[in-house]
Amino acid sequence: MNLFDYTLGNQGDQHKPLAFRMRPRNLDEIVGQEHLLSKGSVLRRLIEQDALTSMILYGPPGVGKTSLARIIAEHTKTAFLQLQAVAAGVNDIRKIGSDAAQRLKYYQQKTILFVDEVHRFNKSQQDVLLPIVEEGTVILIGATTENPLYEINAALLSRVKLYVLKSLDEAAINTIIDRALLDTERGLGKYQISLDDKARQLIITHAKGDARIALNILETLVNSSDISRPLELTAADVAMVVDRPRLQYDKKGDLHYDSISAFIKSIRGSDPDAAVFWLAYMLEGGEDPLYIARRLVVHAAEDIGLADPHALPLAQAAAAAVEFIGMPEARIPLAEATLYLATAPKSNSSVVAIDKAMASIRQGPAVKVPAHLGDTSHSKASAYFGKGRGYKYPHDYGGYVEQDYLPPEYLGSKYYHPGENGHEKAIKEFLNNLLQGKSSKKPQKGEI
Repeated sequence: MNLFDYTLGNQGDQHKPLAFRMRPRNLDEIVGQEHLLSKGSVLRRLIEQDALTSMILYGPPGVGKTSLARIIAEHTKTAFLQLQAVAAGVNDIRKIGSDAAQRLKYYQQKTILFVDEVHRFNKSQQDVLLPIVEEGTVILIGATTENPLYEINAALLSRVKLYVLKSLDEAAINTIIDRALLDTERGLGKYQISLDDKARQLIITHAKGDARIALNILETLVNSSDISRPLELTAADVAMVVDRPRLQYDKKGDLHYDSISAFIKSIRGSDPDAAVFWLAYMLEGGEDPLYIARRLVVHAAEDIGLADPHALPLAQAAAAAVEFIGMPEARIPLAEATLYLATAPKSNSSVVAIDKAMASIRQGPAVKVPAHLGDTSHSKASAYFGKGRGYKYPHDYGGYVEQDYLPPEYLGSKYYHPGENGHEKAIKEFLNNLLQGKSSKKPQKGEI
């Protein structure tokens, strides 16, 4: 059974959207995915030989995932079933597994199950799907726009091959536009339509790598024009049917995490132009500005730290400003903080120090506070427990005096290593001077 039943040449398809009519009919018509489907490639050979194994097709919208599944459906001798993950339940999956087992037992025919938006399957649905994929009862082809490393459970992911489809580049979108304009059977070739270079570029820019958007724009232009005579489309015509370019951005998906990663790495790498670019990209995509502000505060402490002690309070001020004024004005303090952090000297000594100290405590012996460092707020603490006894008050020694501040089992441990950048260079010099001059320090009042 093929649930993709359709005939591209039938009369009814002329009333369907251009993007549907122009879907590729064979592997050669799929553009932009040559890394997967070039002649002689592994995936292409598997499709042509009808020898597929379970797979996940991962990529952004409008790059050919469903089209590839349709082509497989038309060429395979295997029973082909389709499920929409948003509409399917556990019982639907069990029924498909049962029918597939019967089909294999009595007719020696395998079953391919195509699941669109497979990332929408919850854990229970994926758990039911797992054994029928593992046993080979069905060959799974899942399509997803979300990173399967996070959205598909590890057990199921380990039993499928992951194929990554790329966003379409300008050349690929150009090819798709040309096909639509020239194809007399499925496209717009029976009309005399031309695009000037600026109009074409505006469509490509707005599509952002999504063939479906490009074709929808083209179709809207044609449907809203007089096609009884030659039609020459200009950038002004395109501008009338498109809004601001749509960004491929998901505040909970892969682009969310990749973008904030690129943002922080650009700041860490001291590239203010790249940093403000990624800030703008996230804000244009609808990212929560408070999320960005929180990451700036973390970055100020983690990657700049004591190299510039002003970085953290400035990042905190930006976060407070974002919460106080909101968007769109919040973009300005966010940009200010971003540029400040990107151009500040860098040091990760604070995070290295605290992580090293915490690891030392986890792996080391039990910690007991030395008596001379103990709390003496109670008047009897020293008499009964010896707390504070032997403690040297640094101010009585000119601000510094040699004494042990670590527990005996941890003496000699070194956690903080100041760097050579910014203010940390002064800190390093200060600590070195203390150590070099400690023997010359003279007590002023004696021990407390």
